[in-house]
Amino acid sequence: MNILIFTIFVWLGSMVAGFLGSLTGLGGGVVIIPLLTLVFGVDIRYAIGASLVSVIATSSGAAAAYVKEGFSNIRIGMFLEVATTIGALVGAFLALRLSTPSIAVIFGVVLIYSAFVSGQPRSEGPDIDKPDKLATFLEMNGTYPSSQGLKMYHARSVPLGFGLMFIAGIISGLLGIGSGALKVLAMDQVMRLPFKVSTATSNFMIGVTAAASAGIYLNKGYIDPGLTMPVMLGVLMGSSLGARHLFEAETQKLRMIFSVTIFLLALQMIYAGISGGILK
Repeated sequence: MNILIFTIFVWLGSMVAGFLGSLTGLGGGVVIIPLLTLVFGVDIRYAIGASLVSVIATSSGAAAAYVKEGFSNIRIGMFLEVATTIGALVGAFLALRLSTPSIAVIFGVVLIYSAFVSGQPRSEGPDIDKPDKLATFLEMNGTYPSSQGLKMYHARSVPLGFGLMFIAGIISGLLGIGSGALKVLAMDQVMRLPFKVSTATSNFMIGVTAAASAGIYLNKGYIDPGLTMPVMLGVLMGSSLGARHLFEAETQKLRMIFSVTIFLLALQMIYAGISGGILK
C-alpha cells in the first residue's frame, strides 16, 4: 500500500469514526486507535498521539455547533474540565511507562465498557425531582431544544460526577480517547442530564481533556504529522456532519450498531495485546 492510498483510507475511516463519535458522545478515538493499530499496523503510541489530536478536532467540529444550537451546558462543562484535565495529565504520565501490550489490553477492556454504555437505552422523560442545592448554587440547571420547544432540566450529584470525570481524564490520557463513554455516563446516569445534553457537553469537554495530555505525547515525539493530518481532517468533517444530525437523529439504533462494532474491536484488541499482535 503506497502513501496516497494509505492516507485516503485513514481519512475515510476517520470520517466515519468522527461521525459516530459525535452522535454518541463517545469520541472518535474508540474506532481510530483499533483501526490504525489492527488494520494499518501503526504503533499504538503513535495511534494514540494521532487520536488525541483528532479528539481535539472532534471537539472543535461538534462542540461549536452544539453550543450554537443550545444543547451544551457550558457551565457544567467548564466545571468538570478541572477534574478531567488533572486526570488526563496523570494518564499521559502513566501511558509512557506501561508496555504496549498492557495498553492494548486496557484499551480493549475500556472498549467493552464503552460498548455496554453505548447500547443502554436512555430516558428523556420529564424532570420531576426537586432541584439539587449545589447544582442550583453553581447555576448548572438549564434548558435544551426539543420538538416540543425548550425543556428544562436539573443537574444532580455534582461531587460524584466530578470524581468520575477525574477517572475519565486518566483514561483519556492513558489511551488517547475522549473517554466520552464515562463522561456521558457520569452526566446522564449520575448527574441526571438529558442524553442529548450529556452528548453535547461531552463533545465540548473532550477537546480540553485531550489537549492536556497531547502535549506530553508531542514532547516525546509520538505525534507524526503525516499520520495525524488525515486522521484530524477526517474526524473534523465527520463530527461536523454528526452535529448537524443530532436534533432529528434516532440515536438508539445508531448506538446499538456502534456498540456491537466497538465490542468486536475490543475483543480483537485484547487478543492482539495478549498474543503479541500489537507492535511493541
